Amino acid sequence: MNMPPIVSPQEWDAAREELLVKEKELTRARDALAAERRRMPRMAVEKDYRFEGPNGPASLLDLFQGRRQLIVYRFFFEPGVAGWPESGCRGCSFMADQVAHLAHLNARDTTLAYVSRAPQADIERWKARMGWDIPWYTITDHFDKDFGVDEWHGTNAFYRDDDGRLFRTYFINARGDEALGSAWAYLDMTALGRQEEWEDSPEGYPQTQAYGWWNLHDEYDNATVFEAALAADAASQRGPRTRS
Repeated sequence: MNMPPIVSPQEWDAAREELLVKEKELTRARDALAAERRRMPRMAVEKDYRFEGPNGPASLLDLFQGRRQLIVYRFFFEPGVAGWPESGCRGCSFMADQVAHLAHLNARDTTLAYVSRAPQADIERWKARMGWDIPWYTITDHFDKDFGVDEWHGTNAFYRDDDGRLFRTYFINARGDEALGSAWAYLDMTALGRQEEWEDSPEGYPQTQAYGWWNLHDEYDNATVFEAALAADAASQRGPRTRS
């Protein structure tokens, strides 16, 4: 291989600082793109899409699991896919292996779900083999065709308003899926984003202090370290408690 030259630590630092300028530009451009996504017009979901889940029939609203936002990835695991019924699409499987712990998405009122045309018994067997715990449903109608994922993989984002109306808010497919997997990447494609104060979002969008909501994935029912520190600081300002 024709490798780059070997340089001194000082020259390496200079080269890295030069490239860092471009990396920061990319980060800012990614933030700006996410801000534009949060201003995308919504498309009302008019049809009553039906799925089969591990607990029986389910609607698209059921896939939200009571949360405000839903992200749906179309996984090709079904008759006609290479390796069926023993395995699913290699690319889709590669994607599934990179999904972050779902508790972090759930903490931002967002649910991630997979859909395929495989029967539930096959989906459960495949999930058990691969060690995945992503909620996974069977498509029973034209959901895949209507949302651009009948012939290729893709990720759709949906939003549920206070009246229970559903809206399609964004869609990522092809190589765009390569960036997905982290909680940040998924939240950046949603209508509400990461919901942190530094984000450029429309007025009235839910936002909290950065770092403030982050927690261990098994402790989201408890106060975060940040919240606990604020509470302790507030208590210290009030002075010691006295017994009556």
